[in-house]
Amino acid sequence: MSVWDDLVGQDRVQEQLGAAARDADVLVSAISAREPVPPGSRMTHAWLFTGPPGSGRSTAARAFAAALQCTSPDRALGGAPGCGFCDGCHTSLIGTHADVDVIRTDLLSIGVKETRELVRRAQLSPAVGRWQVIVMEDADRLTEGAGNVLLKAIEEPAPRTVWLLCAPSLEDVLPTIRSRCRHLTLRTPSVEAVADVLIRRDGIDPERAAAAARATQGHIGRARRLATDERARSRRAAVLKLPLRVEDIGGCLKAAQELIDTATDDAKQVAEGVDVKETEDMKAALGASAGGRMPRGTAGVMKDLEDKQKRRKTRTQRDSLDLALTELTGFYRDVLALQLGSRIAIANIDAQDSLDRIVRSSTPERTLRRIEAVIACRRALDRNVAPLLAVEAMTMALRAG
Repeated sequence: MSVWDDLVGQDRVQEQLGAAARDADVLVSAISAREPVPPGSRMTHAWLFTGPPGSGRSTAARAFAAALQCTSPDRALGGAPGCGFCDGCHTSLIGTHADVDVIRTDLLSIGVKETRELVRRAQLSPAVGRWQVIVMEDADRLTEGAGNVLLKAIEEPAPRTVWLLCAPSLEDVLPTIRSRCRHLTLRTPSVEAVADVLIRRDGIDPERAAAAARATQGHIGRARRLATDERARSRRAAVLKLPLRVEDIGGCLKAAQELIDTATDDAKQVAEGVDVKETEDMKAALGASAGGRMPRGTAGVMKDLEDKQKRRKTRTQRDSLDLALTELTGFYRDVLALQLGSRIAIANIDAQDSLDRIVRSSTPERTLRRIEAVIACRRALDRNVAPLLAVEAMTMALRAG
């Protein structure tokens, strides 16, 4: 088992990263001996991983981080870095390596304060490993100010620091940052490849794995959740019934409210599981008395925590809505494929009856307008339009066609 085993359907990217990891060994030796860096090295200090959701951007970045920290004795005999078994590989993959920082956010953005702390850590020499590796899974969520802070660190990197940034596309990252990174593009893995990894790694029943991979069109994370979570399957089934419920204005408004309620419930569940413990831990750290009374001067800290929890709740609600809109887009994509007689595989076979009803009662032109309405809703949510207003506008547009 190598560090690349979880990287599904990305042979070209794996080959490039493997070659860079081999050159990194030579580069570390040259830096340690204060010798000139060998020409033509495929290793560099900043990488940008882009690709559609579910393609495995963060998986590729973490695998590369592990390969850079690999301490397998086989490397001295010509073995490829990234064995998956040594201490360097293992601790990097599970998130406990002292020199591998994985930065992900459950908030709407990454601000200047967090980025400055990250840049400060990046200037340190590796404590136990060969490289100081910073994996930023949500580089597209950097604010403009945070991006400028990060740019300075990438322009003047420490000798043995590597930045691994992940974003959906090049346009999601500041031009000044992406111009200083080596770019790797990942593609959506095939349905067959995703089903295979669910069967092989997660022990999921082949029929269920195939159905989940087909329904999510190659999105590994969503496929795993759909195959293992009954609640996720129920919610998807409810979303796929929405196109049949927007035949009148009342149905449109009711369907919109139910989507919002579901997303709000998701946010509440996350809050119940995290916020209470987070608040109690903070109070204990600040020395709250047994009666719950906080020491003087701590109100600002608690206010910051409340603001963070509020932003996380908003992010969770948006992610839940975005997932529903993605599934709705996939439904209308299948409708359009059937209307045009396309040979592409239908993703939502389990909703065949609903598909057939919409196909018979509509035209390709109306289906395209409905897809555009869903996309417009996603854009409205990105611009902070009130979720209920955005979703109601979408359901009314779906009714009109």
